[in-house]
Amino acid sequence: MATLDLEWEDVREQLRTWREDNTRHSEEVVDMWEYCLKHYKHKLGDERWMVEEQVVVAGLDCYRLDVAEPSLVALNEQFPGSLRVRKLKAMRLEALERFDEAVDVYDSIIRQDETNSTARKRKVAVLRGQGRYADAIKELTEYLKIFMSDSEAWQELCDLYLKEGDYSKAAFCMEELILTNPHNHLFYTRYAEIKYTQRRDPRGGLDNMEVARSYFCQAAKLNPNNVRALYGLFMSCTQVLSSSKLSAQKKKETQQLATWALKEVSNRYSKCRSNAMDGSKILETFKSLSITDKA
Repeated sequence: MATLDLEWEDVREQLRTWREDNTRHSEEVVDMWEYCLKHYKHKLGDERWMVEEQVVVAGLDCYRLDVAEPSLVALNEQFPGSLRVRKLKAMRLEALERFDEAVDVYDSIIRQDETNSTARKRKVAVLRGQGRYADAIKELTEYLKIFMSDSEAWQELCDLYLKEGDYSKAAFCMEELILTNPHNHLFYTRYAEIKYTQRRDPRGGLDNMEVARSYFCQAAKLNPNNVRALYGLFMSCTQVLSSSKLSAQKKKETQQLATWALKEVSNRYSKCRSNAMDGSKILETFKSLSITDKA
């Protein structure tokens, strides 16, 4: 393998770079450890234990228990009672599909250190992997009471609510994300899509559709190349136009907005047309979704 041609110092530097960048590269880590660095681990000094931890995670990612377990044993002997080592043991239980035991270990870590974010996140991941969405939502809600600014956790909670069909709470999660990331066009698009999904809500279908239209507009403003937002804008305008409660002025403005969005989508496709369908055919396809006045 190519790894055999590397000097152990080069491998050490590469693993260090990946740790600093917080990237996994699990297969490469396993190969570099197995074919090179494990033979020089006595030369690593105190850095050895960070490398061993990196190897355990990589081995579990690749289901190479033969690689992960010796490093896990070494870490346990060096740091008995360490919460980080206990977390690695729980991850090994996950790899062995002993999920209930893994959750018990994570619970013991959380009882000892309520601010251990990694253990809380791993527990949520286990519950989600088991399809226990209600339990995962409960755990993630508790987590966000402590780490309220964790954007990834809010996104995960939004996904879980969507899986449960609770669109109003999913929309709330996206509102929190927009408050902390007001220039992220993807969050505006996601929020608009959720409100669009609520269009059949008898308590506020038209209101939700107008909110969706506004947020699709903002997403397109923040990123004019966001075709998903442009298409969503066109579709939400089409839905708004189907309402009999719309005033003549508002209907005219909505038609103009829908026509503009349709033109922008067509232009984007025309610039990168494919063999299957060019821009003019795309335009004709969208035109079949009528945006004319309805009595």
